[in-house]
Amino acid sequence: MQVSPTILEGRYIRLEPLTLAHQAALNEAAADGELWSTDVTIIPKPDGMKSYIQFALDGLNQGNQLAFVIVQLTDDQIVGTTRFYDIFANDRKCAIGYTWLAKSAQRTPVNSEAKLLMFSHAFDTWGCVRVELITDVRNEQSRAAILRIGAKQEGILRKHIMLPSGRIRDSVVFSIIDSEWPSVHHNLKSRLGY
Repeated sequence: MQVSPTILEGRYIRLEPLTLAHQAALNEAAADGELWSTDVTIIPKPDGMKSYIQFALDGLNQGNQLAFVIVQLTDDQIVGTTRFYDIFANDRKCAIGYTWLAKSAQRTPVNSEAKLLMFSHAFDTWGCVRVELITDVRNEQSRAAILRIGAKQEGILRKHIMLPSGRIRDSVVFSIIDSEWPSVHHNLKSRLGY
């Protein structure tokens, strides 16, 4: 598995490697819906965006993260971010997460295509045997979207993460394994009208 910056492009979006130059655009995307006010995921306020990006870049340097900005092709606007993390090349597995979208990009093809591009990269390019998705047990919208993709719920990690608000989050773990990827791939392409 070669963990290096790459561009992934589909019909609706382009995933570009995240850099510090994206700070202002991500702040604008997060302001669309004041996403930082949610308590079911971690979305930085404007004064925390630089640290958020730097954490991802540090992970890239360590070989365990690969982060992207999500560019909507219709207007060439950055509408959010997503990343691979917990990349374990020896075990041929990774997780996809840190995904958030401007309110105007939610419930559009953007998230489905981002997942299609990332799963394709994980399974077809990296040769992964497992991809995980983890979300807050209280995040019903995210849980439903992950299940619609075709991922399988594996369990709940109790008291898993301390959120900036001080709440200790229980997290739900989902996965897709390589033998399930062809069905998930077909499902995502059908949903996107490919």
